[in-house]
Amino acid sequence: MFDALTIALYALVIFLPGLLTGFAAGLRGWVLAGMAPLFTYAIGGLAGPWLAAIGLPFNVLTFVIATIVFTGVAFGLRWLVTRRSRPEPDAPLWARAGHLSVLACLLFAAAVGVFTVWRGLVELDAISQGFDAVYHANAIRYIADTGDGSLFGTSLTNWYAERGGLFYPNAYHLVGTVAYQLSGATIPAIMNTNTLLLPGLLSLSLVAVVREFRGRAVMAGAVALVAIAPTAVMYQSMSRGPLLPFLLGLALTPLGTVALHRYLVRPAMDTGLVFVLAAVGLLTVHSSTLFAGIVFALPMIAQRWLSGRQWRVVGRDLLALLPIGVASMVVAAMQLFGAIGLASGDVPYWGWPSQGTTGSALGTLLSFQHDMPRPQIWLAAALFLGFVFFRKLNGLRWIGGTALVSGLLYVAVSSSNHPLVMAISRPWWDDPYRFVSMAMVPLVVIAGHGLAELATWLKDGISRWRSAPWLAPVTAVVVLAGFVGITNGLYTGANTGWVTPGYGNGPGVDKHKLPVSPDEAQAMLELEKRAKPGDWVMNDRFDGGAWVYAISGVRGVAGHYDQALPPADALLLADRFRDYATDPAVRAAVQRLNIRWVLVGQYGYPPEATRQKGLVGLDGQPFVKLVYRNADASLYQLTP
Repeated sequence: MFDALTIALYALVIFLPGLLTGFAAGLRGWVLAGMAPLFTYAIGGLAGPWLAAIGLPFNVLTFVIATIVFTGVAFGLRWLVTRRSRPEPDAPLWARAGHLSVLACLLFAAAVGVFTVWRGLVELDAISQGFDAVYHANAIRYIADTGDGSLFGTSLTNWYAERGGLFYPNAYHLVGTVAYQLSGATIPAIMNTNTLLLPGLLSLSLVAVVREFRGRAVMAGAVALVAIAPTAVMYQSMSRGPLLPFLLGLALTPLGTVALHRYLVRPAMDTGLVFVLAAVGLLTVHSSTLFAGIVFALPMIAQRWLSGRQWRVVGRDLLALLPIGVASMVVAAMQLFGAIGLASGDVPYWGWPSQGTTGSALGTLLSFQHDMPRPQIWLAAALFLGFVFFRKLNGLRWIGGTALVSGLLYVAVSSSNHPLVMAISRPWWDDPYRFVSMAMVPLVVIAGHGLAELATWLKDGISRWRSAPWLAPVTAVVVLAGFVGITNGLYTGANTGWVTPGYGNGPGVDKHKLPVSPDEAQAMLELEKRAKPGDWVMNDRFDGGAWVYAISGVRGVAGHYDQALPPADALLLADRFRDYATDPAVRAAVQRLNIRWVLVGQYGYPPEATRQKGLVGLDGQPFVKLVYRNADASLYQLTP
C-alpha cells in the first residue's frame, strides 16, 4: 500500500530541522532547500553520539532540542556577522518563470523517482532480501528501544558482549529513528520511505549546485530530470545490498561543494558554520561520503585557483580553510577516531574482484551501461552533447574534472586488483557498484547541460527566421519533454526492474524461497505477542530470523548475516544449542543472554546456506515446546 502520510512525515523530518538551521545561518532559496537535508543529518548525526556521551537518550524530544540548539548557534553567528556589515545577497540569476520551471522539473523528477522505487517495492513495508538491510533495520529498532545514539551502539545488535560493538556512522539510523517514533510505521516501511525519497534528493542537490555556480534555469531543470534516469546511479544499489547509507550520502555529496564555495567567496563565521555542518554531515552519514565530497570538490578549487591566476587567492583560501578544518575535526572527533579505529582494527577487508578491462570500464561510463544488457543510449547521447558544448559550462566547467577523477577511480577499481587500488578504494570497500554510482553523478550534470544547450541551439536556429519571447521556453519544454518521452519516462521500467528483485516481489517469485519470507516474518510477529521485555531469541544467522529484532522487538542471538568476528556465545550456541540439556556451557550462555525462545526458519542468506548445527532436530527435544509453526518457520519456547 502507498502510504502518503508516512512519506510526507519522513520528508518533513528530513527537511524541517535543516531548513530552520539553514535559514538562521542566512541561507535562502535553492541553496537553503538543497542544504536542508544535509543539515538535518548533521544535527542528528552529531546529537546522537554527544547525547550518549553525557548519558542522555536520543529520541524525538532530544532531537528537537538539538535542532533548537543548532538553530540558535546558527542565528547567533549570523547575527554577529550582520551586526558589523550585512553581507550582499546572492545576485539575481533566474526570473520568476525560471524558478517555477525548475521547480516543476524537480517535482516531476521526484515524483518519477518515488513512482519508480515504489513500483519496484510493490509494498511500502516490503522487506529487503539483501545482505546489508538487516543491519540498518535492527539498528533503527535498537536506537528506538534503548535511546543509545552512540557510534558503537547500533553494532551491538550483532557484535555484543565482550567486543563492545564496532564503529558505524549512524546519522541514517538516528533520523530514521525519529521518523519511526513519530509515524508508528514498521521498520521496513521507514527504510523504504527514505529510499523512495533518494532520487528526488539527488535532483535537489544538483539543482542547488547549478544555482550556486550560476548555471541557467533550463540547465537546472534538465539536470534534475537526467539525475534520476541512470540505472547505475541509484537503482542498482537499492537492490544489491541495499547500500542505503551510501546512497543517502551519494544524494547529498554535491552539497559539500556548494558550502565550500560559499565559504571561500566570503569567509565568515556564518558561512564557516554552513561548511562545517556540510562536511560533518557527510561524515555522519557514511565515512566514505566525506571522501566522495573531497573528490567532488577538489576540481572546483582547482578551477577557482587557476582561472583567476592570482596566487594570493590560493594563500587566502588555504588560510581561510585552516581554522574551519580544525573546527570540523573537533566537532566530528568521535566520528574521525571511530573511523580510524575501524580501519586499523581487525575487521576483515577483502574488497571485490575486478569486473573487466580498462576499455570496458570506460565504455560503461560513456554508455551508462553497468551490469545491463543494453546501454541507456539517450543518456549517452545527452552526455555527448554535453561534451560538445562543454566550454559553455562556464562556472561549472570544474564538473568535468570531477567526472575525470571519479571516472578514473571507477576504471581502476573495475579493472585492477592492485594493492594500491585496493588501499585507495578501502573507504568504499573496493566496490565497483559504488564507484560507478559516484562517477555517473557528474556525468548527469554534463548530460543535463547537453540537453539545455540543445534547446538553446534550436531556439537560435528558429529565431533566424522568426523571433518571439515564447521561443526559448517552448524549445526548452520540447527538448525536455522529448527526452522524458524518448526514454520511456526516464527509464522508469528498466529502473523498476532493478529494484524489484531485491525485495522479492517480482512476478513468478516463490516467496517461500526468499531469504526473509512472509511466513518467517509472521512467525516473528507471533513472537512479539508472546515475549516479555528483556527476552532474547535463539535464531539462525543464515535464515530470515536475522530480522527478528527489527520486526518483533525481541533481541536475536544473530543480528546480521555477517559471519565476521561473531561473539563467543553466538558461536557456541550456533554449534551446540541442541545440547542444552546436557551441556553446562550452553546453559550458561543461554542464561547470560536471557534466551527464552527459539526461532527456526528456512533458506536464507546466502541461498545455499544450511541450517546451523545447533538448531538441527529441535522437534521432540525436552527443553523446547513448539508454540507456533507455519510453512517456513517454527517458534519454540524454552522450558525450564
